[in-house]
Amino acid sequence: MDGAVGHRFEIAKSCTRSGARAGLITTPRGSLPTPLFLPVGSQGTVKALTPDDLKAIGVKMVLANTYHLYLRPGIGVVESLGGLHRFMSWESPVLTDSGGYQVFSLAPLRRIDDEGVHFRSHIDGSEHFFTPENVIQFQERLGGEIAMPLDECPPYGGDQALIRDAMERTHRWAERSLRCHRRVDQDLYGIVQGGVFPELRRESAASLTSLGFSGYAIGGLSLGEPKKVTLAVAEETLSFLPKERPRYLMGVGSPEDLFECVARGVDIFDSALPTRTARNGALFTTLGRHNIHNACYKNMDEAVDTDCDCYTCRGFSVAYLHHLFKSKELLAYRLATIHNLSFIIRLMERIRQAIIDDSFVALRDSFLASYRTTDEETRLLQKQKWLDRSSKTPGEGNSTKNASVIT
Repeated sequence: MDGAVGHRFEIAKSCTRSGARAGLITTPRGSLPTPLFLPVGSQGTVKALTPDDLKAIGVKMVLANTYHLYLRPGIGVVESLGGLHRFMSWESPVLTDSGGYQVFSLAPLRRIDDEGVHFRSHIDGSEHFFTPENVIQFQERLGGEIAMPLDECPPYGGDQALIRDAMERTHRWAERSLRCHRRVDQDLYGIVQGGVFPELRRESAASLTSLGFSGYAIGGLSLGEPKKVTLAVAEETLSFLPKERPRYLMGVGSPEDLFECVARGVDIFDSALPTRTARNGALFTTLGRHNIHNACYKNMDEAVDTDCDCYTCRGFSVAYLHHLFKSKELLAYRLATIHNLSFIIRLMERIRQAIIDDSFVALRDSFLASYRTTDEETRLLQKQKWLDRSSKTPGEGNSTKNASVIT
C-alpha cells in the first residue's frame, strides 16, 4: 500500500496462529522492517546516546517531539540548520510526535477549545497556541518521515461523556490536519481514541479510516489502566483498522507487552521505558528486570545478560555497572541505556524472524514462561509516580496524568 511519495508498506508474512505480521515500511531515507520499536528522542536526542550508538545498536527510526523542539531551540532554528535530520546528525527516518501530551501535562498552564490549545511554556512561562494546522506545519518544517496530528487524550477513569467529547474533537482536528498537510514526502497517521469503551473505539476507528490516513495509531492507552485492559482495548481497536496500513501503538515498550501486542497485529511501538528504566538502574534480561543498585551485584564478574552481545555486555561486568551507579558516574547511564535498547531491538528482530519462520507463538510462549514481569500493583504505583513527576515537568515518553491531555 502506497503512502506519501517514496513511502510504501508491504506485509511479508502473517503468523498462522496469531495476528502477528512481519512487514516493511519503505521511506526515502531507508526501509523499516516491522514489527519496529522507536526509541524516544524528545529533544532531538535519545538520552545518553550518540547517533553512532544508535546505529551500532540497530535502531532504524527514532521519535522526536514537536513541543520540545518548538520551545527550544525553535522550529525556525532547526529548519535554518538544514532540518531535523541534519540538526541531530541522524540520516535514518524520524517520526515526529505532535507534542500535544507535553502541552497538556501541565494542566494549570493550558486551556483547550475547538480551535486548539493555549498554553504557557514550562521553561519560561511564555504564552503559546497550538492548533491542528500549525502543529502540522511545524512537523513539515522539521522534516520527519512520519508526522502525527494533534489529538485529545483524556485520562484513564474519565466518564464516557468526557471521553466522547475528546474523541469527537480528535476527529475534527484529524480532518483539519489532513486538509492542511502539504508535504508529499511525509506520511501522516491518524490517532484512534475512545478510552476503554469498545463502542467508542469502534466509532473512532471508523471515523478516522474513512479519511484515508497513511497509517493508524492507537492512542489513549498506557495511561495507568490495568494491563489486561490495555490488551483488550488494543485488540478491539486493531480489529477495526485496515490490514493494509501500518498500525502504531503509542507508549508501549516493555518486553512482555511487545510480544502480546505484536500477537494482536501491532507493527510499530514507541516508549521511553527502556531508556528511562536504564537511567534508574533497571536492566532488562531474559529473566526479567534486574536492579543494578542491589548489593548482590557488587562482586559479580559477569555480563548483565550472558545471552546479550551489546557493547555493554561484551566489555563490562555487572560489578562495574553497580559501581558506576553507586558512584553516580555518567558512564553508568550510557552503558545501561545501550544495553536496554539493544535488548529491545534484538528482541524485535527475533520476533520478526519468528513470524517469518512461522514460529512466533513458540517464541512468545518460551520467552514469557521465563520472563519475570513487574507485579501489577508495583507497576501501577511506579507509573503513577512517573505521571506525577511528568505533570510538573514535561519529559520524554508518551503518557498522561490526572487531567485531560492531548498526545
